[in-house]
Amino acid sequence: MTTFSLIIDGRAHAAAATFPVVNPATGEAFADAPLADVGDLEKAVAAARRAFPAWAATPIDERAKAIDAIADAIEAEKDALAALLSLEQGKPRHGGAAGEINGSIGWARATAKLRPGVQVVQDDDAMRVEIRRKPLGVVGSITPWNFPVMIAVWHIIPALLTGNTVVMKPSSYTPLSALRLIEIMAAHLPAGVVNSVTGEGDIGRAMSEHRGIDKIVFTGSTPTGRSIMASGAGNLKRLTLELGGNDAAIVLADADVDKVAPKLFQKAFGNSGQICAAVKRIYVHDSLHDALAEKIADLARAAVVGPGDDPATQYGPVQNRAQFDLVRALADDARARGGRFLAGGEPLDRPGYFFPLSVVVDVSDGDRIVDEEQFGPIVPLIRFSDPEDALARANANENGLGGSVWSSDADAAAALALRLETGTAWVNDHAVISPDVPFGGAKQSGIGAEFGLHGLEEYMQLQTVRVNKV
Repeated sequence: MTTFSLIIDGRAHAAAATFPVVNPATGEAFADAPLADVGDLEKAVAAARRAFPAWAATPIDERAKAIDAIADAIEAEKDALAALLSLEQGKPRHGGAAGEINGSIGWARATAKLRPGVQVVQDDDAMRVEIRRKPLGVVGSITPWNFPVMIAVWHIIPALLTGNTVVMKPSSYTPLSALRLIEIMAAHLPAGVVNSVTGEGDIGRAMSEHRGIDKIVFTGSTPTGRSIMASGAGNLKRLTLELGGNDAAIVLADADVDKVAPKLFQKAFGNSGQICAAVKRIYVHDSLHDALAEKIADLARAAVVGPGDDPATQYGPVQNRAQFDLVRALADDARARGGRFLAGGEPLDRPGYFFPLSVVVDVSDGDRIVDEEQFGPIVPLIRFSDPEDALARANANENGLGGSVWSSDADAAAALALRLETGTAWVNDHAVISPDVPFGGAKQSGIGAEFGLHGLEEYMQLQTVRVNKV
């Protein structure tokens, strides 16, 4: 098995122990990852704190040049990174994995172009008042297993651009491509500016509690986000938390079924449903319900689910055993409550964590498959007759990451979408994001925003400067 290393203070660092990394297409380990301990974390934080003053003092244009060099280096290694990502995450190598790496490159370059401004509130003979923003210090990044490289880029690149240093912990399910990403970054940065640690929840908790870490940026489940928030209270850590979503799509009576079915299918099943802002429940007007359900089910039945290294594969496995078991439990519960599967509904009889793309109807609010985030390849369709009722049911969930309204009347749909209790609302689309537009959750789906200038501000301390000229 190949063994990977931590990066601490600009150098490879061997942990005292390792843990196996499982290929979800086989259920078997294929590599070893370093298992960091609290001592390794202490070294990483100390290195980041030493590196911070000089990096913060580096002009932002020079920091941006380093980020551009990192993007070039990722691009030079994109095929190998995509292959590694596919092995540990499960997504198709030449589809989702290559797309994630290419997206990471583009996102890094776009973020490097952003510049936080100085706001001048007053400038007269008596006084100049400015609002400025300064880096926070050491940022702890805790990343999930669904997009190990892309989300690490989302966390780390804005932190670097704004003059912070970083300690990153990837998911223990998918540590390898993120560890390689840190190696690439470290080669283009001063020692200690980026560092990596690995492990389970104990390392994450130690990061959240560590008084040498000034901010945590976390993408993952709402319960873990709550825990991070509580643990970070010791030094009033700044937090950006992008947490669970149970995004609703509302399909109104005047929607064109032929047009919306392929889009809804794509937005529900991208990355085998393992996307925070995927469509996870579809409320459909009675007049369209059966036709739309059949069209989405037809697409699901035709989809090719398989291992990521098979060129014919369109959708990979569920990434890990725990998530696979949850998806299966939700399917079983839906069936027990009278749900009818038009496609899928049972695990595939093969090694690995394979569950087919599944479409279920005859379910409603109160059923687990509707109320809980499945984060897997199942989508329920729920009937409604009154758009106000559909809106109320969509908003009744504790999550509020995103939501969408689908209609031939874009203006009417937008008016309804504005009333969704979500961080982002889409009309005739879903889960579209970009590096220049803020993205974040409402309610239990998170705190703060990522991307664009609003996202950059999350990595900086606001400072008011008053200059008395008299």
